[in-house]
Amino acid sequence: MTEKITVVKIGGNVVDNPSALSAFASDFASLPGKKVLIHGGGKEATRLSSRLDIPTIMIEGRRVTSADTLEIVTMVYGGLVNKRVVAALQSNGCNALGLSGADGCVIPATRRLPQPIDYGFVGDISPIEINTTLIAMLLDAGITPVFCALAYDKGGCSMLNCNADSVSSAVAIALAAVAPVTLTFCFEKDGVMADVDRPDTLIPSITPSVFECLKSDGTVSGGMIPKVTNALAAIRSGVSDVRICRSDLLTTDRGTVITIPADEV
Repeated sequence: MTEKITVVKIGGNVVDNPSALSAFASDFASLPGKKVLIHGGGKEATRLSSRLDIPTIMIEGRRVTSADTLEIVTMVYGGLVNKRVVAALQSNGCNALGLSGADGCVIPATRRLPQPIDYGFVGDISPIEINTTLIAMLLDAGITPVFCALAYDKGGCSMLNCNADSVSSAVAIALAAVAPVTLTFCFEKDGVMADVDRPDTLIPSITPSVFECLKSDGTVSGGMIPKVTNALAAIRSGVSDVRICRSDLLTTDRGTVITIPADEV
């Protein structure tokens, strides 16, 4: 496969908002060539957990997944949210197929060890284990895979919750071994901001050294840490271009571009 593949990740600001999802689906469907979409779970899982009195615990932007929480995220991510996204794409002429990592064993994972932090039923994904043959078959058939952030526990016969940014990075890295790949992380801001309250403070590019400085001074924190970490991992592993931007900027060039200069390789 030599045709470029576009991998896009969307989060809660899109999947929780019907008008934003509709607009995004139109933009995504208009992208030329083969494409893959990965989505997060948004706030639906948190809302359902609250209604069931199941506490939501986050550490560095990552959800701690108990056995009860795993049931909730499987229902919400793999069911409600995934099919909501697929329906939006279908209505825009994009023939999409919703999948979890268990379907076709396309994204196997290993349950994360409990040290130094016990995240519960959370998985780590190795790009070399992703079933790129299946993904390529779908793309060649004109079908756009839509993945939720659930992987298959190859050692425990269960689902594992994964960070959607990590899934996106791993899928992009895996596909980069067979075709040129671009990766875009969409979220609620124009990109990485020096001041989240000022739209004129967009940081146009981030390198590894800049990232360390931004973490040290608190500019990058919470859920942005795994996002930039995964973006850098993707560039290091052969993904051609990585950008972080607002979902309605998908078809533009605006956003934060992740780069690794020769002297930081």
